[in-house]
Amino acid sequence: MDGVSQIQARIAEIQSRFQPSTAASASSGDWASAAATAGLTGTGATGGAASGLATASENAVVSQAQKYIGVPYLWGGTDPSKGLDCSGFTKLVYGNLGIDLPRTSSQQATSGTAVASLADAHPGDLVFFDYDSARPGVDHVGIYVGNGQMIAAPQPGESVKLQSVGNPTVIRRVLPEAANAGSAGTTLAGVPYANLFTSAGSKYGIDPSLLAAVAGQESGFNAGAVSPAGAEGLMQFMPSTAQGLGVNPFDPASSVDGAARYLSSLTKQFGSTDLALAAYNAGPGAVSRYGGIPPYSETQNYVSAVTRKAEAYS
Repeated sequence: MDGVSQIQARIAEIQSRFQPSTAASASSGDWASAAATAGLTGTGATGGAASGLATASENAVVSQAQKYIGVPYLWGGTDPSKGLDCSGFTKLVYGNLGIDLPRTSSQQATSGTAVASLADAHPGDLVFFDYDSARPGVDHVGIYVGNGQMIAAPQPGESVKLQSVGNPTVIRRVLPEAANAGSAGTTLAGVPYANLFTSAGSKYGIDPSLLAAVAGQESGFNAGAVSPAGAEGLMQFMPSTAQGLGVNPFDPASSVDGAARYLSSLTKQFGSTDLALAAYNAGPGAVSRYGGIPPYSETQNYVSAVTRKAEAYS
């Protein structure tokens, strides 16, 4: 039986044990009674937590996460006998394995190391989402279990459950990786074009994580990308800008070198990374005209998104 089949079997088991209660209809008293019967009391796991301390592996994370399927969502919840919110759930699962995570999803999104894409994700990785368009930044987290699925505490009226992972904004690996002689020495291990970001960043005094974040935001690391507005390549240069910088936008090495050089120049001109990013997106003229980040929602969201991704890669 594969991992997903085991999870699905676990769902069926919990549902049969807790009928007729559901996340939407069970009273807190009903849930507390059912949780006590199942051993989901206090802030610890159902036995086995201590043994997990020495075996913090992908399978251990998934196994711990499965134990809380069916627990009702509760805003601010950290006690499974009462309910869990998304970050309370992930903190509890990892805490059972001896790994202390910060309390909120936005804080947890800076833990561990960055994972470049869902294709590179492993079971046990934390997957983060930005669902609130009115407030930039991570606001939801789940635990990836493989095969495009995650376990998460979704929202009020629902329970911790297995669901499609969708499109995470950030992915972080909290479990320590096995020694790999070929990947030591870089925080961008696994990120496409990491060597180009590191080289160009060192050459022009730009954080390689920032360059990687710009590429991720601009093109999704697609060296052949062309935007509806006509921006081209990995770093999404408009043809006139590329020509002025002597950049071939479809050559990743040339594109990254040009972007690092351009960001270095913009940082010196405007005196901050945020303003340099705003100028990269909206043009230096707009930043000069408004004396700061222009009041364009696209540019404001761009600066926030790139900054967040750079922090995730750091």
